[in-house]
Amino acid sequence: MILEHAQDPFTLFSIWFNEAEASEPADPNAMTLATVNKDGVPSARIVLMRSVSEDGFEFFTNYQSHKGEDLKANPRACLNFYWKSLGRQVRITGTVEALPATDSDAYFATRPRRSQLGAWASQQSRPLESYEALMQALEENEKKYEGKDVPRPPHWGGYRVIPEQIEFWQGETNRLHQRIRFLRSTGGWQKQWVNP
Repeated sequence: MILEHAQDPFTLFSIWFNEAEASEPADPNAMTLATVNKDGVPSARIVLMRSVSEDGFEFFTNYQSHKGEDLKANPRACLNFYWKSLGRQVRITGTVEALPATDSDAYFATRPRRSQLGAWASQQSRPLESYEALMQALEENEKKYEGKDVPRPPHWGGYRVIPEQIEFWQGETNRLHQRIRFLRSTGGWQKQWVNP
């Protein structure tokens, strides 16, 4: 059993993610991001993981979006990956920090041009008069940056979720699922089995 022998959560995540890339029909990097606002109201949505390392799990968004406002008020989050084809989940809880501007600039430069322009056109999570109004804003930005590189908007960039806990869940047909939780400690990671 791979869970029994795993000692490091990031090595195990890398193995599972590689297997998900081979078996999931689309977006194996899709993860649920759960946040809580200043009033304690939870919210969840799907975002795409863009990078993972022992420093944490990274994604990019509009800082002024619903999720950005939540993270400003309460910089803690939970992530959940669910790979149905493999019967697996990974749940991560931890603190959140904004990525350095240089990291956000570098990633923004790799995005398709229309996505770059969309980051300027969309006031994410704000009320919108109509979809046509969004398309008009996009067209205005296309004209503004015609023949030029599109700079990263100051309100757009990356976050890193720094894990305090990482839990791996392997589904079993008898409903006695395998669950292992890694808890960050001063000496590294402590591993514990968890009842299903």
